[in-house]
Amino acid sequence: MSIQKSIFDEVSLSCSKITTKSYSTSFSLAIKLLNKEYRNAIYSVYGFVRLADEIVDSFHNYNKKQLLSELRYSTIEALEKKISLNPIINSFQKTVKHYNIEWHLIDSFLESMEYDLDNNKCSEKTYKKYIAGSAEAVGLMCLQIFSQKGSIRYEDLEEYARSLGAAFQKINFLRDLKDDYNNLNRIYFPDLDINNLTEKEKKLIEDDIKKDFEHAIIGIKLLNKEAKKGVFLAYKYYISLFKKIQRTSPEKILKKRIRVSNIRKIFILIYSQIRFLI
Repeated sequence: MSIQKSIFDEVSLSCSKITTKSYSTSFSLAIKLLNKEYRNAIYSVYGFVRLADEIVDSFHNYNKKQLLSELRYSTIEALEKKISLNPIINSFQKTVKHYNIEWHLIDSFLESMEYDLDNNKCSEKTYKKYIAGSAEAVGLMCLQIFSQKGSIRYEDLEEYARSLGAAFQKINFLRDLKDDYNNLNRIYFPDLDINNLTEKEKKLIEDDIKKDFEHAIIGIKLLNKEAKKGVFLAYKYYISLFKKIQRTSPEKILKKRIRVSNIRKIFILIYSQIRFLI
């Protein structure tokens, strides 16, 4: 690799890092607990998925469909040419090539983002497909990175990674009910009447999330130590957020976005470091 290209790749990675740190303090903390090689790769993945997510959620005064289409074809072109002049895509393609991340995961993720452009309600079928293509697909990209060296087998942990991604996504749906409905006119949970959300309906969703978490923690314990602390931190953060949502009434969920305080995040960080200090 030429010195010049190496510099551009470093600049590209820096853009992905800045994107991650700007949009998610929680995931930034979790990524810091990974070893350096994994850390850079996950920054690249997060930067890419954040870019797609912002197109559909934030760029309201622009042609979202066109922008997302351009992102898709720019990514395909970057994977073919092994370079992109878009730093975030360039960083992502480098990671995809190095860790042999499968195209069907990227394609599935982009399909879920495309779904958001033209749909505002999910059926049971599209709800499951959306989750599989969004957070589950991203989790599997990360698992392909973690399993590259052969210390763990992708096939052994695939279903656990899917459960963790599903839990994260469903919690995000619950946390963002108000903003998704009021600002984006979206309801992800099938057959949910958001204006008449009951404790019983909320509990059914929470029971489903609890099952995902119970399954996911089995896989987290099987991860290699280079990945385990970071993934466990993300898990503990979402568990903390989940418990706060469980304590919050449906009425309050529809009025404000539930958050975990910075002090609580620091406590979770310290606990995660101590728990897997092996």
